[in-house]
Amino acid sequence: MPQKITLGYKKMVEDAEKEIETLPIEEAIKLHGRDDVVLVDIRDPRELERDGKVPGAFHATRGMLEFWIDPESPYAKEQFQQDKKYVFFCAGGLRSALAAHTAHKMGLKPVAHIKGGFGAWKKNGGPVEAYVPKSKG
Repeated sequence: MPQKITLGYKKMVEDAEKEIETLPIEEAIKLHGRDDVVLVDIRDPRELERDGKVPGAFHATRGMLEFWIDPESPYAKEQFQQDKKYVFFCAGGLRSALAAHTAHKMGLKPVAHIKGGFGAWKKNGGPVEAYVPKSKG
């Protein structure tokens, strides 16, 4: 018999979207290239290789997000230490809602996420380029 989950992902996403801004795809595409916005792609590297990436977006793996945001972490990334708007996205908009909510709770502001994620971005003509993995050498 499966274990009973007390708080499922659907409720977590619903709760997150009550506290963070959810951007319609048309609005999100208009933010591309702005100096005051950081687009944060939290998709898995395999997704980037398979589907491409948004030019100029910062890739932050979901597993390291909290460590990269916290300025006191030895893993802190300068991309999260700026006075900008952070717009998170994943493939479909679920993981990014959770990531943006986490960032918001950590004090990163303002944050938002893209409704429909990268799938909606691509479908609506947002710029996409091939992902080239960093060479290991």
